[in-house]
Amino acid sequence: MKIITTIAATLFAGAASAAAHLPDLSGQEITVAVENAYPPLQFMQDGAAVGWEYDAMAEIAARLNLTIDYQTISWDAMIPAVAEGQFDLGMTGITIREDRAEVVDFSDSYMTSEMVMLVRGDEDRFTDAASFAADAELLMAAQPGTTPFYVGVYDVLDGDEANPRIVKMETFGATVQALRTGDVDLVLTDGTAGQGYVDASDGGLKIIGEKLGTEDFGFIFPKGSDLVGPMNAAIADMQSDGTIDALNTKWFLDFKMGE
Repeated sequence: MKIITTIAATLFAGAASAAAHLPDLSGQEITVAVENAYPPLQFMQDGAAVGWEYDAMAEIAARLNLTIDYQTISWDAMIPAVAEGQFDLGMTGITIREDRAEVVDFSDSYMTSEMVMLVRGDEDRFTDAASFAADAELLMAAQPGTTPFYVGVYDVLDGDEANPRIVKMETFGATVQALRTGDVDLVLTDGTAGQGYVDASDGGLKIIGEKLGTEDFGFIFPKGSDLVGPMNAAIADMQSDGTIDALNTKWFLDFKMGE
């Protein structure tokens, strides 16, 4: 799928005045890699790509005078492709980590979230990470290379990335579907996405146990990208004028994801 979006208007009233003291990138077109499989940050709805990150990127583009060319790619290929310069930017709720920062540059954090345990609504066999780990019959699903995968391996199970109790799947949506159908018993996710799924599940899903830590999300760029500075300036502006808070309210409080 290819979406070309030229931003000519702002999403929030403060953007016009904010842009006056931000860099003007003169309509420069940049390619942005997306996965469209991580609601509510980015996903497909009625044939359209929507979500928190799309709204945020539209706002950034308006403030910096950018044109965005969205290109869909799988999660496992995104970081290597951006590192190789195939795209100018990648976004899909990417956790800022030191090992990733060795191959790509990160923007400043635009969101901080906490890892939670997502289970079926009638789950009563375990109540936390320790009781899940203690039952060898229980399975979790995760996308390889993601923060939920590594937290599952090292903070919940035994540190063996080949542990057969972790069922590897290509998309986050597939992990949640496997949970709902009973093929697996646990999915780890950031709290914002997890709560969105719970709210939309009509009791079919719930969150249990203690939070397993925090993670900061950032956009990724090829090493040495000239876009990092302007992007950070726009993110800071959006944080200071309330735009980030407005996006959080829209996508994590007001919006209910469909089944």
